[in-house]
Amino acid sequence: MKRKDILGIKDLSRSEINELLSTANVMRDMIDRSEKSNALRGKNVTTLFYENSTRTRNSFELAAKNLGASTTSISVAVSSVQKGETLVDTGKTLDALKTDVIIIRHQVAGSCDLLASNVRASVINAGDGMNEHPSQALLDGLTAARYFGSLAGKKVVIVGDIKHSRVARSDVRLFGKLGAEVTVCAPYSLLPDGMDSLGCEVDCDFDRAIAGANIVIPLRVQKERMDGAYFSTREEYHEYYGVTQKRLELCADDFIVMHPGPINRESEISGEVADGKNSMILEQVQNGVAVRMAMLQLLTDGRD
Repeated sequence: MKRKDILGIKDLSRSEINELLSTANVMRDMIDRSEKSNALRGKNVTTLFYENSTRTRNSFELAAKNLGASTTSISVAVSSVQKGETLVDTGKTLDALKTDVIIIRHQVAGSCDLLASNVRASVINAGDGMNEHPSQALLDGLTAARYFGSLAGKKVVIVGDIKHSRVARSDVRLFGKLGAEVTVCAPYSLLPDGMDSLGCEVDCDFDRAIAGANIVIPLRVQKERMDGAYFSTREEYHEYYGVTQKRLELCADDFIVMHPGPINRESEISGEVADGKNSMILEQVQNGVAVRMAMLQLLTDGRD
């Protein structure tokens, strides 16, 4: 991979996505055999998270350690950011400390691009505002591809809080580039303007949208990004947009359910579905480590 940074799915070609997924498959086999590598021995990887995270941060740190890298985790709450240090100055400090890869999550869209343009280190976007979350989309793609093989012609339905979701934007781009047919579904209040410009269908009727679906991805309602009421009650939302076992009867016979986490049971997804035989949620967690190992290795190989 001949690029310095991974900032969004919109920047990646189909061949780059396939290279990442192919490498991630190799990494997943290593994980299943409890093997580790020294491919990143001597490299320094830093996680710089301005927002809370459990899965993504731990997954990146585990991925780096599996490849033999040294890792540093910066908690912004107790860093010099609280003294007024800018993002660029923080990045330059990490550069001076000979950091090879900076993995950043930030509440402002475009912050990762700003950092990448001002540092020598490779930058990986671990989520920026309501813009993109490329590693989540890649692990979703890997999970689906390991189950179905080719994703060409598969119907993907993403339902829930599309308006505030960086995962939705990255998933639409990734599944579209892999040949799938993508529909996003939400109440009008949770649909952003111009979503169809990303190459997906837009629907407000979940029962209609889910008919014949191969892959169903419910999204958490992101209350922390909301500035008002977007629907009346949690019970009403679950009735019309919740992924339930009854509603899944409308899907194709070979359907799977994924979720970027954390899940809110009996809100966007029922507990029965989350724990059911068609749920790939825990598989996604394992594939997340593999995908992030692939991202780290391909970026550092390209720089060398």
